[in-house]
Amino acid sequence: MPEPTLPFLPLDLPPAALWRHFATLCRLPRPSRHEGQVMDHLCRWASTRSLNWTQDAAGNLLIRKPASPGMAERETVVLQGHVDMVCQQDGDAHDFFSDPIQPWLADDGWVRARGTSLGADNGIGVAAMLAVLESDDIAHPPLEALFTVNEEAGMDGAHDLAEDLLTGRFLLNLDTEDWGEFYIGCAGGEDVILRRQCEREPLPPEHHAWRLTVRGLCGGHSGVDIHRYRANATRLLARLLSELAGRFGLRVGQLAGGALRNVIPREASATLAVPESKLEALQHTLLDWQKRVAATLPEWDHGLTVTLGPAQLNAVLSLHDQAVLIDLLNALPDGMAGLSPSLPDVVHTSSNLGVVSLDNGRFQAVSMVRSLSDDGLESRVASLLACGRLAGCSGVREGFYPGWTPRPESPLLALASQVYQRQHGAKPKVKVIHAGLECGILLGKYPDLDIISFGPDIRGAHSPSERVNVASVARFWDFLCELLAQIPARRLD
Repeated sequence: MPEPTLPFLPLDLPPAALWRHFATLCRLPRPSRHEGQVMDHLCRWASTRSLNWTQDAAGNLLIRKPASPGMAERETVVLQGHVDMVCQQDGDAHDFFSDPIQPWLADDGWVRARGTSLGADNGIGVAAMLAVLESDDIAHPPLEALFTVNEEAGMDGAHDLAEDLLTGRFLLNLDTEDWGEFYIGCAGGEDVILRRQCEREPLPPEHHAWRLTVRGLCGGHSGVDIHRYRANATRLLARLLSELAGRFGLRVGQLAGGALRNVIPREASATLAVPESKLEALQHTLLDWQKRVAATLPEWDHGLTVTLGPAQLNAVLSLHDQAVLIDLLNALPDGMAGLSPSLPDVVHTSSNLGVVSLDNGRFQAVSMVRSLSDDGLESRVASLLACGRLAGCSGVREGFYPGWTPRPESPLLALASQVYQRQHGAKPKVKVIHAGLECGILLGKYPDLDIISFGPDIRGAHSPSERVNVASVARFWDFLCELLAQIPARRLD
């Protein structure tokens, strides 16, 4: 199919090839676990350019490109990124399975999307890989471009990657979000899921159904933004219910908070039965509560709103189970558990109460735990499971992925730092990130890989405020091209 132009961006935005491929990605559905259309497009695209490609059983795609003239004896480089994106929106009008993302360039030099997450995480990295693969004027060694699936919802693609696919020694992961920073390590992670079957009762007499909603918060990435103290809508809702339930005779029937376990919830709601005689007083109290709490939140969460609207409800929790669940949601560990003792300003351990649901008496709470150490991970997981047991919940652990242990002596890091310093006259920052990357999993399968991760400036990932800085994309691209040109001759082991 013909390559589309960007719907709301200048056609000459540099680098043109990268932005053109990003436009294509914006038109293709790519929620986690639903990457079929974009993968089919990439396979067809590679075939039309006579590039060798193979797909493993997990759906990951590897496209190979021979070296440019005079570079055949250089070390093979793996370019790696994930094709899926976190799908978040303001409202519910956008269908991520059919509607295109609509990127646009703001006056401040950042590209945003209209009403949704942008998918720059990791769409810019994927677009850069495609631009390199199609180029005929970039000096590069033999290339293996690895496009993984379902990174955002469990890193299944990396976990299930075939172990005989890659031959390269150097791997460039293009999936971080601060230009000028090279990452050489990341936290490991695991999900904790608590479940409970609750007792229900008919609606009490003179009670009517209403939906109480907390919304308007900033949200964000549960790894990158967890230290920024962004409010969790589910936790605010639990606090509100704890303060008001006994005072106003509220009876809870349903709960819904958050959308994804790795996203700090921006919105949460409870469907309630409210005594008719106390409705007016409740509405006044909610307005006062909103003003009082909003004044205590950071400026990025000043959009907090609390609303009460009509709803349908057939049954409510027993008073005992209602009290247990409200206490549990207030007690579950959430947020940052501390900074690393050895890495300045790096979060050591955290958890995010990402998704909560209560429907027909079935309760579930999903928390994502991250830590730089196995001990830190185990400690936070144990706390979550203990809270669950005290509340009569069953608990399971799922989706473990290992951390990525830093290798400061990495030859690839040394080369990348030299290239960066020549281009910018300053050394890059070398860091460990609290967010999860696929690098640790890939190293488990290919232990001889030498890996660094870098990318342009992306802010607000995993939320509708996601944006990418255009100038940093150009710098990211120039650096990537120069680094590929400087890859050394193949090592003879």
